[in-house]
Amino acid sequence: MTVKKNSTIAFIGGGNMARSLIGGLIADGFDAGNIWVADPNEEQRDALRQRFAVHAVTVNQKAIEQAEVVILAVKPQVLKEVAPDLAQAAQRRKPLVISVAAGIRTASLETWLGGDLPIVRTMPNTPALVGSGATVLYANERVSPPQRSLAESIMRAVGLALWLDDEARMDAVTALSGSGPAYFFLVMEAMESAGRELGLPPETARLLTLQTAFGAAKMALESSEDSATLRARVTSPGGTTERAIQVLQEGKIKELFGKALAAAQERSVELAEILGK
Repeated sequence: MTVKKNSTIAFIGGGNMARSLIGGLIADGFDAGNIWVADPNEEQRDALRQRFAVHAVTVNQKAIEQAEVVILAVKPQVLKEVAPDLAQAAQRRKPLVISVAAGIRTASLETWLGGDLPIVRTMPNTPALVGSGATVLYANERVSPPQRSLAESIMRAVGLALWLDDEARMDAVTALSGSGPAYFFLVMEAMESAGRELGLPPETARLLTLQTAFGAAKMALESSEDSATLRARVTSPGGTTERAIQVLQEGKIKELFGKALAAAQERSVELAEILGK
């Protein structure tokens, strides 16, 4: 389905995620003249105008009065305060609403915005800031096929975009990809520290860790094999890698990750209840 790249898009909030999406959209062929951003911070607005030549305003209603798409890019804990202020204009325009606010369910958004709106809830992760994000999307029943394609195109501007049909699974997504970058940072932190303890200069340990992580991820992305097969392929019997893997498996690394993600999912459910009240 052809995506309409001259759609008028309004961002509520001009922080890091909004800036990343705006940059990705413009690089993907969307017209900067059709992008509006509302943010109370004057310095932030000036930076957005200078960098992207978009419209940047103070008042939310000004940004969305002509919008076909409204992207809610404010912090989850303030969205409940911001959304009712948008309700009148949203009910008049009936735009596609895309939320990048973690933990806010579509039912809460519908209530705060007055109901009867097409809403897409997304869960991006922080690598979106460098154009390498992983985003999962969920659409309510009022989202049309063209709007679904448009929402996907917008989120693909900063990386991978995948759909879920069951919103309840968003908590698992939060545990896996939403929080996931921190898990890899922790593994890299541990490897870098171990390299230093083995006698490597700090910068050498750092660069070797980062390039190894990047190379492993690139190999996995470009391969049709699963991670277990790739691991087995680079683990020679009786070699150094096998010895290291044995130590990690004896430490029950898989079980530990299972517990960690279950804990993150549980906390995601708790936060959704708190933020949605």
